Amino acid sequence: MEVAILTVGDEILAGDTVNTNATWLATEIHDRGGSVRRITTVPDEEGIIENTVREWNESFDAVIVTGGLGGTPDDVTMDAVASALDREQAVDTDVRERLEAKARRFAEENPELTDEYDLDLDLDEAATLPAGGRSLFTDVGWAPGCAVEGVYVFPGIPREMKAMFELVADEFGGEVVSETMYTPAPEGALGDVLETARERFDVAVGSYPGRDDDPGRLKVTSTDAEAVAAATTWLRDNVEEVTPDAAGERRAE
Repeated sequence: MEVAILTVGDEILAGDTVNTNATWLATEIHDRGGSVRRITTVPDEEGIIENTVREWNESFDAVIVTGGLGGTPDDVTMDAVASALDREQAVDTDVRERLEAKARRFAEENPELTDEYDLDLDLDEAATLPAGGRSLFTDVGWAPGCAVEGVYVFPGIPREMKAMFELVADEFGGEVVSETMYTPAPEGALGDVLETARERFDVAVGSYPGRDDDPGRLKVTSTDAEAVAAATTWLRDNVEEVTPDAAGERRAE
């Protein structure tokens, strides 16, 4: 399963917020055997979001969009996704009822806030989703998400996004497997051996240089578990390896 991740937010592009959502999602998808092929961040601009979703929806098995949900003027993601998929929008009555109940509970539990602030909630607007989409609703946050035509729309707040992903996590399975080994060898000295491993075992081998006192990483990936195991064993016979938690403390394999 090939997946693209689109994170939305001016605050990410300005460096005010670290994009932890994309990293977390990529890890979760990879652990389930999926393959993330694109990660991009765009501003809170409806046209850019729409064009990206439309293009990616034709190229990937799934597109995940995070951020830009809520009730403020810059929350334009749901409108952009509906336009990208040429769908009208409609109020999801079930979502509206759940939002109304959630708002009532919040008011009861936080009377000091409801007295101090004018919480004028437009429940119809909050419950409006692309027509025919599947609503994604959790008790962790306010804004609902949706799944429609292989596009999954999640909130940008990390804990809300994670809770919503769990609703659909089983839909991101695949056959990709990988193994990682660690080496103190400089990346420039590994070219020939990595090329040989790729050609001999028909696997992808990623090389990631170490930082400071940390060793570098070699990651072997394929949809063939036996090929990954064979390639990793061969690399361990041809590349010096260290334990990941003991940089500089080398061991012979």
